[in-house]
Amino acid sequence: MEIKDLYQIFLKHPEVTTDSRTCPAGSIFFALKGESFNGNKFAAKALEAGCSYAVVDEAEFATPGDERFILVDNCLETLQCLANFHRRRLGTPIVGITGTNGKTTTKELISTVLKQKYNVWFTQGNFNNHIGVPKTLLSLTAEHEMAVVEMGANHPGEINTLVHIAEPDYGIITNVGKAHLEGFGSFEGVIRTKGELYDFLRGRLNSKVFLHGDNPHLAKISTGLSCVKYGSTAAADYAVTGEVVECAPFLTFKWKQGNGEWHKVETHLIGSYNIDNMLAAATIGLYFGVTPEQINQALAGYIPQNNRSQLDITEHNKLIIDAYNANPTSMMAALKNFKEMKVEHKFALLGDMRELGPGSVEEHQKIVDFIKGCGFEKVWLVGAEFAKTSQDYRCFAQVEDAIEALDTEKPENYYILVKGSNGIHLSKVLGHI
Repeated sequence: MEIKDLYQIFLKHPEVTTDSRTCPAGSIFFALKGESFNGNKFAAKALEAGCSYAVVDEAEFATPGDERFILVDNCLETLQCLANFHRRRLGTPIVGITGTNGKTTTKELISTVLKQKYNVWFTQGNFNNHIGVPKTLLSLTAEHEMAVVEMGANHPGEINTLVHIAEPDYGIITNVGKAHLEGFGSFEGVIRTKGELYDFLRGRLNSKVFLHGDNPHLAKISTGLSCVKYGSTAAADYAVTGEVVECAPFLTFKWKQGNGEWHKVETHLIGSYNIDNMLAAATIGLYFGVTPEQINQALAGYIPQNNRSQLDITEHNKLIIDAYNANPTSMMAALKNFKEMKVEHKFALLGDMRELGPGSVEEHQKIVDFIKGCGFEKVWLVGAEFAKTSQDYRCFAQVEDAIEALDTEKPENYYILVKGSNGIHLSKVLGHI
């Protein structure tokens, strides 16, 4: 079946699913494959559960004569092509966002700001990969006036694949840092891969890039692009400039447009490093005609609920939760901010940083060495990589061991930084402190 014909079916059944356990009535099931599963085997079950059609790429799982089965060469590629076809038909202006750190928070801040003026659709959660991006696009409707699409990667070429599916008109790279080095091979590999967003936009008519001008790596690869710049330095060509006012513990910052008046915003985000994310959202908002007053209201009202730069107050402690992911760049930023916070009784509960390749122990040692000069009252480390470092802190092989210690010792009246890669599952400790 050709994409244009499948698209006609999609218009009548504009909801897709890739999980046979979640089959809304009238939806289309795509039988995707992974290392340990084959969606084709569940196509019939998906139809029984409520789907109107099942897209499969193995004929043996399609019942002969049953027109509800749609046989294609490759289900994933078909899903991606359908998403691109839909994106082109709608023509919705799309802001593409990628980066090593902060892209999910920045995506939400940008969307929150743009929603002050537009009907905006944006990536839900972290659906930012080769499956999530197509799903995001296929959720777009004619009522949406703009879209913000997050794109993630852990191997070279992945951003290139995603931009050719989403075809963004505008782009922002939040930053580049040491993450997924096992897949990228080097920090230079990270820069090249994130830069694939810029490469695409160079060839797109009337494209625009929102550039963090203080970042030398991004400035270097932005040659030939039409850029709107922002940052913390007082550069004459910056559309937006900002400064941190304080972190006590929430970030308060001020920003201004060009040589205009300063605006002060008290946020609900932890971490001075979030000023870059705030300035990005303000810059994009201004570019699309959102007023400074609306921007201030949106940024001040945003409350994180995704274990990123989040403050939770429990019965016994105050938790600074950044437990969704971690790499050397984000870990160091979180620790520096925690060190500078003007609060007493600090407790750092840190988990391993995953996917760092051969340099993993060295990167963990750098973190440990930095902690030694921070003056934290307590430091607990979780994971095999931290255990290999030279230090005298309490180490736990896995998060369950740390939970047992927390339940036994019951720490009270601490500010506790919880930071680690998602695979360490530090979020499990949250109900125990």
